Amino acid sequence: MGVNRAHQRFFPQPAATAVLAILALGAVAQRLCAQAPNPTSAVNPYFGSITVGPATGETLKLSLDDAIARGLKNNLGLRQAEMGELSFQGQKNEALQEFLPTITLTGATGFYQHNLAALGFGPGALSKFGNKIPAGLKFITKDDLTEGQFHFRQMLFSGPVIAGWKAAGAAQKVAYYAKMSARGEVVQQVATAYLHAIAAASEVDNAKALEASDALLLSQAHDAHDAGIASNLDELRARVQLQAQQQALIAAQNSEEKDLILLKREIGLDPGQPIELIDAAPYSELAAQTPEEVRASAYKNRQDYQNLINQAVEMKAIHAAYRSQRLPSLSFGGYYGVSQVNGAGSHGDFVAQGTLSIPLFREAGLRGTDQAAQANLDAVNAQLANLRTQIDQQVRSALLDVDASTKLVQVARSNVELAARALSDETERVKAGVDDNLPLVTAQATLAAAQSSLVESLYQYNVSKLVLARAAGILETQYRVYLGR
Repeated sequence: MGVNRAHQRFFPQPAATAVLAILALGAVAQRLCAQAPNPTSAVNPYFGSITVGPATGETLKLSLDDAIARGLKNNLGLRQAEMGELSFQGQKNEALQEFLPTITLTGATGFYQHNLAALGFGPGALSKFGNKIPAGLKFITKDDLTEGQFHFRQMLFSGPVIAGWKAAGAAQKVAYYAKMSARGEVVQQVATAYLHAIAAASEVDNAKALEASDALLLSQAHDAHDAGIASNLDELRARVQLQAQQQALIAAQNSEEKDLILLKREIGLDPGQPIELIDAAPYSELAAQTPEEVRASAYKNRQDYQNLINQAVEMKAIHAAYRSQRLPSLSFGGYYGVSQVNGAGSHGDFVAQGTLSIPLFREAGLRGTDQAAQANLDAVNAQLANLRTQIDQQVRSALLDVDASTKLVQVARSNVELAARALSDETERVKAGVDDNLPLVTAQATLAAAQSSLVESLYQYNVSKLVLARAAGILETQYRVYLGR
């Protein structure tokens, strides 16, 4: 009876549950790579990070390279993608076990009571044995059983398991490319935040310079009014202009502080940590590129494109797994054990068994899963075709933005030079007493607007180059080249 009980424990359930778990990896992989840029930090993990430590009193000098390195280490969205890849590696190892032998050691001891009559050995059955049955045999018997066994199981052939293993490998590649795409997203987010903070700092510098100039003009207007060579209106205008510029400086400083907090939030620094950005706004001409050149680079290097290609491979493997359920499966298993009954010595027992499973008729179910897998494969192929068109559109749009922003920077620089010359000329006219300070205030406002436009144009130019590098799939490795660093 020990053999029978061990026999029941040994034979496992079919491997269909494990195979179906493998096939389910595809849906998870698609969710991993579904991240898209979103300006709302509540729903986009790339605007968050894991804070590595508390704020210190020492100011941290931060370059663009340092900020990107910290983002790649601490950004929340990237960490989630990395954990997803590790999860797929673990599940792929689980799928691998279906190809490897499974060996277990079990042991048990127990007290058992049996009803021989219930088992078919009633008085009528025993009478057939004549005097071979001991006198006084009781129909309720008891025994102690102690046993230990080595179990062995090996899948020799299974179409769903083989196809499921291929699907698991493709799913792992999907998770890898999702992680690499997340790295590109982090580089773009952090670099954009850094450049925006630089632009905000430039606005603060411009506002401070204009405030100093307005303070000097107020002092001159006050001295001229006291000397009787200028009206009180000129002094009032200068004072109003100074206070307006002080308001502009306060607003610019507030914007800079908020931009720095956002940057620190994305790279894992405590929001209260003092930092100083040591890189200035970069500017360099970008070598001319054709849409065909950038598109070829995108097909080769873009992680989302490689992600969809591997999703197609995965869906093909899943489709093959469902189709292969019509094929026979072959497995081998058994055990060897030692049993001892009522302390009366021990004896060995074993089972060695090969199992051939042949599906005879499950056509409705098989066709249903086959059609569903084919629909998923067709959907991924449609997405792949759409992405090729989308890449072409993104590449062309990025090239147009780079070209337009280059021209905007050139015009903005010219405007700053002209506005500075106009302000210098008007300052001389006021000093000479030819004009009052109203045209001077207007010239200052024109210069301030021109400087703000230049700062914004430089920011948009650098961002457009980052977008072009992202469209080409080389942002993480080539952002320094595109920014001219």
